[in-house]
Amino acid sequence: MIPNSSEPGFGVYVHWPFCLAKCPYCDFNSHVRTGGVDQAGYVEAYLKEIAHMAAIAPGRQVQSIFFGGGTPSLMEPKTVGAILDAIGGAWTIAPDAEISLEANPTSVDAARFAGYRAAGVNRVSLGVQAMNDADLKRLGRMHSVAEAMAAVEIAAKSFERYSFDLIYARPDQQPRDWQAELDQAIDRAAEHLSLYQLTIEPDTMYERLVAAGKLIPMPDEDARVLFDITRETCERRGLPAYEISNHARPGAECRHNLVYWRYGEYAGIGPGAHGRLIDATGVRRALSTERSPEKWLAGVRTNGHGLVDDQALTPDQQGDEMLLMGLRLAEGIDLARLARLRGRPMAEATLAGLQQNGMVERRDDRVRVTRAGFPLLDAVVAELAV
Repeated sequence: MIPNSSEPGFGVYVHWPFCLAKCPYCDFNSHVRTGGVDQAGYVEAYLKEIAHMAAIAPGRQVQSIFFGGGTPSLMEPKTVGAILDAIGGAWTIAPDAEISLEANPTSVDAARFAGYRAAGVNRVSLGVQAMNDADLKRLGRMHSVAEAMAAVEIAAKSFERYSFDLIYARPDQQPRDWQAELDQAIDRAAEHLSLYQLTIEPDTMYERLVAAGKLIPMPDEDARVLFDITRETCERRGLPAYEISNHARPGAECRHNLVYWRYGEYAGIGPGAHGRLIDATGVRRALSTERSPEKWLAGVRTNGHGLVDDQALTPDQQGDEMLLMGLRLAEGIDLARLARLRGRPMAEATLAGLQQNGMVERRDDRVRVTRAGFPLLDAVVAELAV
């Protein structure tokens, strides 16, 4: 059962920071280690950090666990199993908990997926990213479309729930080509697709290529056409958008990500992970860990955790975070809960102005961004945060 928006639940995010190669568009905390990784050593550290987070926020029931990265499918199944056992020992895992793991098509085989399933994983998310080989190569991906579709077939046989990702608004991508890719993807996706618009992130190879004039990003007006195609096609095919970049059949939404977007509570474990935990005094704390895997490992061995930031959030900060996360959702946010978090109601004049301009709509005590407002989401959030 998916927790409702008034009780978004408690989740655990586990970050595995290692990849076979660094994609040129990626700004995630991912690292290539050609000499291999001491998984047993890292498992020991993960277990210590889990215990530390449980001491901050004890007695929780875990509704969702998500292994992200990096490339978690480079983890041995016994590594995943040991971490899940530690989470179950630190907190209580709900009988129907969603336990997801991200996988790259290059690191998928049936035996490994069977091992993850035996360890407790019940949902996988595959980083397909494109449905043609030329764009996969330009995106720095190490798999072909054929390999990706084979991985999807293995996932479908191994797990009841699976999803995969695509990136659109790629340079020179034509609307008819994206339409064809999208239809092909929906044919293969049982219940969920994550469809991300390509953005040029700081400190990535793509940013350097743009600066050198070797890569020309898609103009905003052309990207908007692809955004509209994405929304309309997925809705027509039975996978409406429940979040700005995520589409699912009703009831098949990613429960873990809903914890974030509904501004729930979650522990972040591993190098570069972030968390939001409510401590024994009732204070919501923002926590983040050391990004460098080796420095994180040394910190955990010395201190029992790899935290480099741990601060109490003010009411205004909590309200801003709830707006930033919750307005990404098609369901929007609960205005009464927002008022409780930041100690004041939303400015009615600002809300009325955005309604009049067609950017948001209000129903009872909820407000949501309209389809016209989603491409201007950052501006809408900034106005409502005042």
